[in-house]
Amino acid sequence: MTGVPEPDETPNQRLSRNVSELLSELRVAQAGVQILFGFLLSVVFTAQFRQASGVEKSMHLVAVLLAALATALLAAPAAWHRILFRERRREDILRVGNRTVLAGLVCLAAAVSDVVALIAKVVYGPIAMAVVGGLVAAAFCVLWFVIPALLRRR
Repeated sequence: MTGVPEPDETPNQRLSRNVSELLSELRVAQAGVQILFGFLLSVVFTAQFRQASGVEKSMHLVAVLLAALATALLAAPAAWHRILFRERRREDILRVGNRTVLAGLVCLAAAVSDVVALIAKVVYGPIAMAVVGGLVAAAFCVLWFVIPALLRRR
């Protein structure tokens, strides 16, 4: 939960380092979700979007909702740290924050996969949507979750 201790590191120093590492990692994920979210918000104001099918508009809305949820989940640990850091709650922030970040990453992966599937549908049709969307989702799953699970077993 609190990571591998550094040599001569006190438990409090380890917690501080782990919180700092968590917040640094969030900056990377938050940048990706913010770019995606901004793109998704701007699309609805185009003429092409008004002509989109109901399925395409639904897929877009799902992507927007997933990106919004990813934003909330990925920003939560930073907000908690700001609110709770003087109350010596770092261990709680780390424990719950880790789960929240993982849930945020799942939502981000789902949002990106949905957007790529939507683009494939618009450009090439429903078969491409299923194939490309599935491949992108599988890539996220393998790279973000399967490989770390395999590494953990070693």
